[in-house]
Amino acid sequence: MLYNSLNFIVLFPCIFLLYYAIPARYGKARNVFLLVVSYLLYLQWKPAYALILLGVTAVTYGAARALSSAKEGTSFHDPAGQTPAMRDKRKVLLVAGILLALLPLLVFKYFNFINDSLSQGLSLVGLNFYLPGLNWAIPIGISFFTLQALGYLIDVYYHRQEVEHDFLTYALFISFFPSILSGPINKASMVIPQLKQLRPQYDGTKVMQGLRFLLWGMFMKVVVADRVALYVDTILPNYMNHTGLSCLIASLLYTIQIYADFAGYSLMAIGVGKAMGFELTENFRRPYFAVSVTDFWHRWHMSLSTWLKDYIYIPLGGNRCSRVHNYWNILVTFLVSGIWHGANWTFIVWGGIHGICQIVEKMLGQQHCNYGWLGRGVKVVITFLIVNFAWIFFRMPSIGDACHVIGRIFDPSLPASIFMPTNTDLLLMAMGVGVLFIKDLLDEFFPGRCQLLENKRAAVRWVTACVTMVIIVMCGVFSADQFIYAQF
Repeated sequence: MLYNSLNFIVLFPCIFLLYYAIPARYGKARNVFLLVVSYLLYLQWKPAYALILLGVTAVTYGAARALSSAKEGTSFHDPAGQTPAMRDKRKVLLVAGILLALLPLLVFKYFNFINDSLSQGLSLVGLNFYLPGLNWAIPIGISFFTLQALGYLIDVYYHRQEVEHDFLTYALFISFFPSILSGPINKASMVIPQLKQLRPQYDGTKVMQGLRFLLWGMFMKVVVADRVALYVDTILPNYMNHTGLSCLIASLLYTIQIYADFAGYSLMAIGVGKAMGFELTENFRRPYFAVSVTDFWHRWHMSLSTWLKDYIYIPLGGNRCSRVHNYWNILVTFLVSGIWHGANWTFIVWGGIHGICQIVEKMLGQQHCNYGWLGRGVKVVITFLIVNFAWIFFRMPSIGDACHVIGRIFDPSLPASIFMPTNTDLLLMAMGVGVLFIKDLLDEFFPGRCQLLENKRAAVRWVTACVTMVIIVMCGVFSADQFIYAQF
């Protein structure tokens, strides 16, 4: 269910009212209702793919139960009593569970990429090898719910999470409709206890806060991201017909678009969850005010950053190893981040750029800012430009296209004319981007002092909410475009 669609406007109030119509003391019934709703909404995309969601859920649930049985005789917090045979058995169960859970993702998302890359590589040495390609669409949200399920399974293995015996509770944790499309990637330790405890019949404060999150997320999506996309989608797919200056502006605007689109979705997901009485993981914290690429990843897609740190970077050795090994761990982690985003070499290059930049920052001791306000401003601009450069590879369909766009941007022989949208589009674009920039600027440097939607005075909150709704209706682009990260 797209948050910027008519379906959401019609269905969410119905879901909200029916959910709160169930008395709070019937917590199990509420969970069953949410599970049914989550699967019904997922079935809207392509019904057969709900079996993939159910399969990943069942595999990780069963593997976690088997891991729990294999440590019989030891306590949850004291695995020291395990015998070598028991530890070996648990490792086999973990690997089997991970491979089975990853299998749908590998088949649907990466089969064609691996097949094409292998075929091209073998052709260089005169060998012909090619398997029939798959033309199936990628199940929606598969990358997100697979990582969430794997995180739970690995946490059970390392005794960081108690095994969940109630399949319905676990299935709801994996399929919870606010976050299944594009995250955030929630930890079981955060969400499952909320599913198991009795929730209030109705918490007006939390509901209103959730609706304000939803409202601002909608502003970011339809007023900023989708308005900017009108320019970006005109220039970048047809970059050969536009000047370097137009390509530069389009690349800068894409940097804004992907932030407003993904952060807007995340905020709406968190808002919907909060309105239903749940706290979901924070996913963005003004990433374009980062003072380094390392700092950027502490602010951008924070749930993925946490997942990569906990399940890739630290198991590789983290920073508790030699300096060279630590640099390798960083690079591998961000190459994994790149390939997770998509089955294309462009994403691998994108992840590699971020990994290399962080290694260089660590070598130079530049992860933090120690140069006062002026130094911070300079580092913010430099970081933004590096991130913007990397986004070009993320956006373009091939490495060659990305290099050509970069080449046009830096080609001084091209005319300096620029593609201009209509005056109305330009004004609306500038207004949306300007409002978003000012809000993030105030939240970054004056936290809590310039709040409007969260103001202590009810009159200020309501006036701001009403003005925001009017702007959304009058200036938003309501084409129900898919969220960018839904494709991952």
